[in-house]
Amino acid sequence: MTHSYFATVAKGLEEIAATELETLGAQDIQPVFTGIHFTGDQELLYRVNLWSRIIFRVLVPIAEMQCNNSDQLYENIQKIDWRDYLSPEDNLAVHCTGTNYNLNHTHYTALGIKNAIIDQQREQTGQRSSVDIIHPDLQINAHIENDRCLLSLDSSGGSLHRRGYHRAMGTAPLKETLAAALLDLAQWTPDLPFLDPCCGSGTLPIEATLKSLDIAPGLYRAGFGFQKWRDFDPELWKKLIIEANQRQKFSLDAPIFGSDADKAVLEEAKSNAAFCQIEEYIQFSRKQIVDLEAPSDRGIILCNPPYGKRLGNNQELGLLYKQLGDVFKQQFKGWTAYILTGNKELGKQVGLRTSKRIAVYNGSIPCTLLKYELY
Repeated sequence: MTHSYFATVAKGLEEIAATELETLGAQDIQPVFTGIHFTGDQELLYRVNLWSRIIFRVLVPIAEMQCNNSDQLYENIQKIDWRDYLSPEDNLAVHCTGTNYNLNHTHYTALGIKNAIIDQQREQTGQRSSVDIIHPDLQINAHIENDRCLLSLDSSGGSLHRRGYHRAMGTAPLKETLAAALLDLAQWTPDLPFLDPCCGSGTLPIEATLKSLDIAPGLYRAGFGFQKWRDFDPELWKKLIIEANQRQKFSLDAPIFGSDADKAVLEEAKSNAAFCQIEEYIQFSRKQIVDLEAPSDRGIILCNPPYGKRLGNNQELGLLYKQLGDVFKQQFKGWTAYILTGNKELGKQVGLRTSKRIAVYNGSIPCTLLKYELY
């Protein structure tokens, strides 16, 4: 049976996420602002949650209704038979986005939806579900736009960027989903050597290794929202887990390197890689930028050096960016380098001509992925 789904994604990554969904078997793909509409069966829903490296979560729309005001929204919420989705023994959470003239506070809109559901339960059984915003059995998403409310269930049960391996976190780490997207934007493929010379807690080399070894990122998560649903199919899920385990490779096509000058964050990177049981595949080393040397005659450099929004001061960072540019030029002929920065002035300190600039958002920070062809 085919269902409609909606994947949420970071701003600017809609097209690249749509391509990923297509490779996973999604149909009727329609990218929109910070999301992608698509269709597929229950197996696809499970597969996307297990395998997507780029999207945040997969929502399953269940109803669309008029919502000119809170009373109308309450009445329409009560027209849904919530026994199809949860019992009083289950707990729930309601998350709301969007506003209109009368429903102008997302917290109170979410509260009104929750009240409509538990009032119906009380009338039917005399009991009601509890609220658990951390680990709900049913996560309900409501999106208000003009006079319409779209209600969806969150199949992911928390953002998919939380793979589970970031037990040790450096300062201002990249989200795992953004790291995976940057690898795609940099056109890195597993047959190319990879180097992150500012690897911090290791997100980029870890995501590169997971991709190279064909490891499903969802294997590290404690669970997904759909596993608590009434229509959960454990046999289908078991089949997909077995398939994912069988797909895993045990050798790299090309080496993956991560280096940093900070000993403490390198230990965090090694710890994160160890959690994924891939520490033997990544060559971590403590190195200053000026000591970098190319390990081969071609490859991809991808790094996310500090850019002053969260870490460091601009004078020190300017020197760091200049060192990157100098080392790229002197030591990495034949390679292609990418630097993600949220500071235009620091980007200029690299001192090399960019061959491409790609707009990317790191959370709420507008950034640019700078590409350098090193001849």
